[in-house]
Amino acid sequence: MNSSPQSPAAAGRAPTLQELQDQVRAAAAAPAYGAGAAVVCDRLVRIFTAEGVEVQALQGLELTIRQGDLVALVGASGSGKSTLLNILAGLDAPTAGTATVAGHELLEMSAKARLRYRREVVGFIWQQTARNLLPFLTAGQNVALPMQLRGRRGPHGGSRRQAARVAELLEALDIGELAHRRPAELSGGQQQRVAIAVAMANNPPLLLADEPTGELDSETAAAVFEAFRTVNRDLGTTVVIVTHDPLVAGEVRRTVAIRDGRTSSEVLRRTVTDEHGEESVNEREYVMLDRTGRVQLPVKFLEALGMRHRVAVDLAADHIEVRPDDLSGH
Repeated sequence: MNSSPQSPAAAGRAPTLQELQDQVRAAAAAPAYGAGAAVVCDRLVRIFTAEGVEVQALQGLELTIRQGDLVALVGASGSGKSTLLNILAGLDAPTAGTATVAGHELLEMSAKARLRYRREVVGFIWQQTARNLLPFLTAGQNVALPMQLRGRRGPHGGSRRQAARVAELLEALDIGELAHRRPAELSGGQQQRVAIAVAMANNPPLLLADEPTGELDSETAAAVFEAFRTVNRDLGTTVVIVTHDPLVAGEVRRTVAIRDGRTSSEVLRRTVTDEHGEESVNEREYVMLDRTGRVQLPVKFLEALGMRHRVAVDLAADHIEVRPDDLSGH
């Protein structure tokens, strides 16, 4: 029977120069953290200072989002989710760590590069419908404006190409007949769908939305979310939505919870088909393990078992056991 070769340390000897060189080459060839992902946040930190007091909004957050994914970010007020969204949108800069979107590193980006990034790489939608559209322009003119501000001939350059792009987006979002209406003549849901078209005008690889259904009733919110699904499915755009709405969070394949400035848990959903051909959604929640080995256990679990301060951890054959401290008071 063949046995696998032992490492130099296991064999009780110092590694040779050739073995060290092989280790260096193997480490260099290993894929980097988040390689190929649309969004990569690695040990991301954002510190705000107000009246001499430092507040850490993000505390070493780690997150990867695949190209073409549809993700919801959830968390309590002050958890850091809106700070993360503003960094990804180029509206704020991280204090430390790395944040990369479609190959663009955001930490050291200049003001000029950040402006170009916001025009071409990301689309952003505010919760307040009034912030997304200029009231004196029609829906079609609002959608055309980002292409005009881009200021150079591109795949959508020229008036004819711009007009075709405007029509394409409005039709895709089922509001083609509203092109000549101004925002005041549109409902809240229609305004948000126009805002999605505006954000997609320059065909960015990433679309971000901050509570886009927060001011809408449930029926209208469902229609707006369907518009996000259309952009994700038909245009292949990666979509990240910050939301408090459990109905919205439950409609995406992946929901990421942020707590105390770090990703704490994820809910993954997949469609399964039973032996009768009927489809159902399988849902499972996971806690996140960062690259230093830290996890955030669900508060309800800790409270149920009275866990605080320290816990006992044991390694089993195929899992790790976490139990209440059995030396309480020592």
